[in-house]
Amino acid sequence: MIAKGKSYDFLENIRGEKRGGATARVVEALRNAIVMHAFEPGAALDKAKLCEKLGVSRFPVSEALARLQAQGLVEIQPQRGTTVSLIRLSDVRENMFLRKALEAEAVRHLAGMIDGDTLDRLHANLADQKQVAAEGDKQDFHALDLAFHDTLLSALGFPRVKAAAESARLALDRVRLLLASPRRNTETVKEHERIVAGLERHDGALAALAMGDHLDQVMTELMSFARREPGLFTDWQDLETDRM
Repeated sequence: MIAKGKSYDFLENIRGEKRGGATARVVEALRNAIVMHAFEPGAALDKAKLCEKLGVSRFPVSEALARLQAQGLVEIQPQRGTTVSLIRLSDVRENMFLRKALEAEAVRHLAGMIDGDTLDRLHANLADQKQVAAEGDKQDFHALDLAFHDTLLSALGFPRVKAAAESARLALDRVRLLLASPRRNTETVKEHERIVAGLERHDGALAALAMGDHLDQVMTELMSFARREPGLFTDWQDLETDRM
């Protein structure tokens, strides 16, 4: 995590890149930095330094920060500057509820129609997950995790369901990487294997149960983490009170 006042040398100059407009590229660069916790929750963002390191003018940086505020990743306060948002657990819980409802039902339906090619892709992904988990590469494992769920949702063939699930997932990326560890990654592989086992048996109930358990585990571990690191969150005590 980055300390206040540290240089932004980890950001790459995006001047001259042709993919998308400058604002879109700044959004991508800053979102990745926030999701990967190069900028920690609560950290102040210096627009001048961002412009310098990214090689752009103030306008695309200001526009990008406005978009990131709409995504709940930054807070812009007039006369006080911009900071990375603290994590709101109530938002996490709502997005996880959406993911569980959509993805558990997705694999329940998919179990009755899944083909050999899709199963082969899932097994290949699991093999890569095991290797990367052993190597301890957090970012690569996250990419494989995303690809695993994308394979399932793509195979379902319902684009609006996939879009809704991905929207909820997008809001959870920062949390998933916050919890990433060799132990959690190893457990994630086992949870994914149970989902695939249900699909191979064409057992929709088993696949849906495995998916629900997999996503529930994220919230369980997040609440435990929030008790240890309350300064990164806005409302963990409120959620604890709700459970009493």
